[in-house]
Amino acid sequence: MYEEFFGFIEKPFSLTPDPKYLYKSESHANAFELLQYSIRRREGFVVVTGDIGTGKTTLCRALLEQIDRRTFTALVLNPFLSEDDLLKLILQDFGVVSRDEVKAGRLAGVSKQELIDTLYDFLLGLLPLQASAVLIIDEAQNLPLQVLEQLRILSNLETDKEKLLQIIMVGQLNLHPLLRSPELRQLDQRVSIRYELKPLTREEVSAYIAHRLHVAGGTSAVAFAPKAVHAVHQYSGGIPRLINLICDRSLLGAYSARSNRVTPELVERAASTLDLQPVERSRFSWLRRRQPVLAGTQSSSVAYR
Repeated sequence: MYEEFFGFIEKPFSLTPDPKYLYKSESHANAFELLQYSIRRREGFVVVTGDIGTGKTTLCRALLEQIDRRTFTALVLNPFLSEDDLLKLILQDFGVVSRDEVKAGRLAGVSKQELIDTLYDFLLGLLPLQASAVLIIDEAQNLPLQVLEQLRILSNLETDKEKLLQIIMVGQLNLHPLLRSPELRQLDQRVSIRYELKPLTREEVSAYIAHRLHVAGGTSAVAFAPKAVHAVHQYSGGIPRLINLICDRSLLGAYSARSNRVTPELVERAASTLDLQPVERSRFSWLRRRQPVLAGTQSSSVAYR
């Protein structure tokens, strides 16, 4: 509706996880670098968590775009799968079986062990090619316990020197306590890297808005007043998804007023329609935003084991 008025190529604050819109805040940049590092080093299990709407799926999409051609990838977006369905999806994404074969039910009579053996043979076949394989699971906090146990078994696919399958689990904050439950103790011990995405700071919110406006192609046609940016931060708490919702409604308000400037009043009105209240944050919250450190030091962001 307002795209043509402001000269945008597309909506700048869409909720879809488009990787070109990924803004690498300090936290997101650290997570991205850690994921790339873990893939290069074949670290085994990696867990990335974050509050709802912090951009975890967008981060995954951006990571997939940067992976080289010698790395085979499988992306699981639906965690509500059986063990057999998970294995079939992994084999499909790796190109071992076709989607048509899966849809036609040609794997219906194949046992779970046969599926694992097929995956193992594929992974071993990558070694002479100096290739590797990465499995990324989004919304991992919703995985059934038996599927999480299946992932632990898959992590045992290795040679004497290295892991054959890199597994990255991405989920909400309750993924950590889930992994620390007694039933998943063995899986939790296999996690080599952990990282928690943090909300954006006030300065990062400003840069985030400018970044998305630039990517959408309309930076010269519309601007957010500094106090409007402050209001966006207050109402969103620095959560990218909420920032997108507020900014989208604010631009709609500016369009209705035929104005090329988003004011604090427009942001407050947008927040009101979304039933959002200002988020109170501790003045010591910056203490939680630390650089990755080795395990054994005090940091809730990342740990190496």
